[in-house]
Amino acid sequence: MKRRLVTVLMLLSALATAQQPDFAAAKAEATKLLQELVRIDTSNPPGNEIKAAEYIKGVLAKEGIASEIVESAPGRASLIARLKGNGSKQPLLLLGHLDVVGVERARWTVDPFAAEIHSDGYMYGRGSSDDKAMDAANLEVFLLLHRMKVPLDRDVILLAEAGEEGTTQFGIDYVVANHWEKIACEYALNEGGDFALQPNGKLAYAGVAPTQKLPRGLKVTARGSSGHGSMPRLDNPITHLSAAIAKIGAWQAPVRLNETTRAFFEQLAKISPPEKAWYYTHLDDPKTEAYLRAHEIGLNSMLRTSIVPTIIRGGFRENVIPAEAEATLDVRALPDEDIDALIATLKQLVNDPAVEITRLEGGQKRPRATPSRLDTEMFQALARAQKKVWPEAVTVPVLQVGATDSAQLRAKGVQAYDIGVPETDEDDKRVHGNDERVNVEQLGKFTEYLWAVTVDIAGHK
Repeated sequence: MKRRLVTVLMLLSALATAQQPDFAAAKAEATKLLQELVRIDTSNPPGNEIKAAEYIKGVLAKEGIASEIVESAPGRASLIARLKGNGSKQPLLLLGHLDVVGVERARWTVDPFAAEIHSDGYMYGRGSSDDKAMDAANLEVFLLLHRMKVPLDRDVILLAEAGEEGTTQFGIDYVVANHWEKIACEYALNEGGDFALQPNGKLAYAGVAPTQKLPRGLKVTARGSSGHGSMPRLDNPITHLSAAIAKIGAWQAPVRLNETTRAFFEQLAKISPPEKAWYYTHLDDPKTEAYLRAHEIGLNSMLRTSIVPTIIRGGFRENVIPAEAEATLDVRALPDEDIDALIATLKQLVNDPAVEITRLEGGQKRPRATPSRLDTEMFQALARAQKKVWPEAVTVPVLQVGATDSAQLRAKGVQAYDIGVPETDEDDKRVHGNDERVNVEQLGKFTEYLWAVTVDIAGHK
């Protein structure tokens, strides 16, 4: 009896080992997939994501996997594919976007669409981090599940979509409104989060985002009298606008914790050196505000609704005082922020009847949605996968300070969690900036992590 039990255990162990992919090969393939995707210019505008969607469709077709491309407008395309499970549980969605922001080529030191891998271990290129790394990892895991014939309790859905970078009407909004039945799911994994990579190559923490801030742009307009530039006027709109923007730019909204950020800072303090832990346990102290604002701007933004002047316009000739000048404020609001009350506060701060502050029409729109829960089997699976791949780290919930398409999914009742390839502070600064890059070794580890999560949550038990 004992010998039979040992034999059974050995067989089970062998089966478990056989079900593990060759992660070195998976890293190499995910890297190649990412290179091919980065080399397809999907800068938005105009997007033209159909080129990348067709590439992924071709990769899937070679493996015998059916997929569908849906177009919201000519060239604005998203791809949907599905691996069938036994239906005992609701589906899992693996989501990434195909469009990227534009580039200022003169400011790049490399070709932004060459996807070169340098001796420092990084692949450089627009979209290498945001968000084609997620697409490549999603696709690699999807291929592995198919090749290894992994039995699934859930359907696993792959969505590579258009328009995330400020034109969601062409991407997630369109897919949700017109093809919801093709992506309806219980859980979703998407870009974002904060996987904090230290300079020594160790992961400090895996920050999984169950919620995010809401982009709610504002417009500041100053009006006065036009006139000749040779005669200074007290009602010069540019002068009034400049004074208003200086006040707004120097001001910060007060700290307001929620369930996610309270849990994050409590856990961050436990794993930080004493000098930093003090800041994380004294969030209302003026010294903390000064420190975070100067040195940890991401954490500073997580604590409050942030307001950043991003565009300023005024005048059309050197010798003409304009009648109007305006500025745009990029407001990233906490999920429960009262925007009307915020506008009233800013008006009081500016205290100038020549200046008007209004909501920005046509800006980014993300629906207000209930945060994904922290007590789900998915959040637990994410923590288990992190322990396998980065045992030195911990999993913590974070508030996503940017915007992702998870907002639209959460508004439909999906438990969506934002994750991402680990990045250093320097890597993070390059997203949407110059010389964007991704660490190839960490791309491989993230693919392994995503595999572990997917098999844990969707595999047959």
